Amino acid sequence: MPFTFCVVGSDARQTAAARALTQDGYVVVGAERVAQADCILLPMPLDGPTPGLSTLLRAAKPHAMVLGGRVGEQAHQAARAAGLAIADYARRPELACLNAVPTAEGCLCLLMQMRSRTIWESPVLVLGYGRIGRAVARRLYLLGGRVTVAARSPEQRAAARCACCRAEPLTALERILPAFDAVINTIPAPVLPRVLLEQLPKGAVVVDLASKPGGTDFAAAAELGLHAVHALGLPAKCAPETAGTLVAHTALTILQEQGADLERKGAGSE
Repeated sequence: MPFTFCVVGSDARQTAAARALTQDGYVVVGAERVAQADCILLPMPLDGPTPGLSTLLRAAKPHAMVLGGRVGEQAHQAARAAGLAIADYARRPELACLNAVPTAEGCLCLLMQMRSRTIWESPVLVLGYGRIGRAVARRLYLLGGRVTVAARSPEQRAAARCACCRAEPLTALERILPAFDAVINTIPAPVLPRVLLEQLPKGAVVVDLASKPGGTDFAAAAELGLHAVHALGLPAKCAPETAGTLVAHTALTILQEQGADLERKGAGSE
């Protein structure tokens, strides 16, 4: 029998994942047919309350594979109670690497919406130079931005310089912030407290891409007249077709590594 996926969730990313799996030749069903599924593909994130998940998983067939993104303890508990385990596809480094692209594009879109100036010839400060920081800085540079990267690691600062960006240590923020009206943070730590936000020009834009709770004191930013936004989940919001396809392909890789028999339609079984 062809390998069957139950894709749960109706957001655009899950819809795109279901479409990608169907195009690859797999059977895809909805939550009402979960008992037929060899793999249950849950949405992302699953780091909070998950109403209905326990009922769904209890209806799954024994030994069904379950995949979810950013899986919290409540979801893990629901799976254990059903005799199943959830593998977290959001932890896969290849997905994190590829998701940096739609995140960076979404960030640039926000930046252009929030400002009245071009990126071209604008000084922009990027905090952090990991996967997302690199993707953002590269695209800003290619659009003609005057990009400075602030990072703790000397190696990351050297890499930023090699990519034609200026580089500064994070300890230099108090000194350099007055020169920027656009700051993009990718560091999941409190790197922009009030004392540093006070150094930014009034009306400056801060796009924080870091995971919860972000690296910016958002309350202080609002009080100081800054335009700060915590831009979470940009791949799903700005490029759900790409994001869903990436999730589907990552799920297939995980299943292959787990030894699943990923037989497709038309592969001799039907």
